[in-house]
Amino acid sequence: MIMKKISFNLENKNIVITGGNGFLGSQITDSLLYEKANVYIIDINNPKKKKSAKYFKSDITNEQDLKKILNFFKLKKIKIDVLINNAAIDYPPLKSKKNNFKLEVFPNNLWDKDISVSLKGSYLCTKVFGSYMSKFKKGSIINVSSDLGIIAPDQRIYEKSGFIKPVTYSVVKHGIIGLTKYTASYWGEKNIRCNAIAPGGIYNNQDSSFVKKINQLIPLGRMAKKNEYNGLILFLCSDLSSYMTGSIIVADGGRTII
Repeated sequence: MIMKKISFNLENKNIVITGGNGFLGSQITDSLLYEKANVYIIDINNPKKKKSAKYFKSDITNEQDLKKILNFFKLKKIKIDVLINNAAIDYPPLKSKKNNFKLEVFPNNLWDKDISVSLKGSYLCTKVFGSYMSKFKKGSIINVSSDLGIIAPDQRIYEKSGFIKPVTYSVVKHGIIGLTKYTASYWGEKNIRCNAIAPGGIYNNQDSSFVKKINQLIPLGRMAKKNEYNGLILFLCSDLSSYMTGSIIVADGGRTII
């Protein structure tokens, strides 16, 4: 029996990533470029350092902006192989009473902003770019959720800082999982796969008391390193995951199992 070789090769694959200039997004972008993929970043912020990726400065909540970007691919006759919905608003646990987002007083304008960028933005990118991908009858859409899309935030780990993890973060990340499953079912016949990763917290020089508390909730006893999710993304971009769709891959050091 001759075994068919399944390729991990991403060379010359055309990959669109939103929020590619952010903390996690830049890690993903660098790993894709290392694998010689053609990377197209959509971000409202300018890149912090020059990359070989193509950059579109755009607001992902504006459907017309996204359609203009899509026209670039159409005019250049570039097929989109992968869409990574990564852009989102997050509020790090700062030592400040100003970041006290209690549910009882959570501002409605922040609710609208967070839902618009972090959930509506992923929906619009899926709608605009996914529709284009479906015409080629092959593609992978990867959504970035969170372990807090599986469980609720434990507010006790923020006690000393006075910080409250806002309600919108949990709502958005749960919503991303719903969007993932819907998209996987909707475009399955078009051979468009849609999966999500649910990463745990990444260590980024947070307050030591916060780190100590969250580490106690994680069986591996530590937060993730900033590059530890690259492998998951590369796997979902590649043909190695060709029979996966609608899956939520949890990578949180075991936090959600206890």
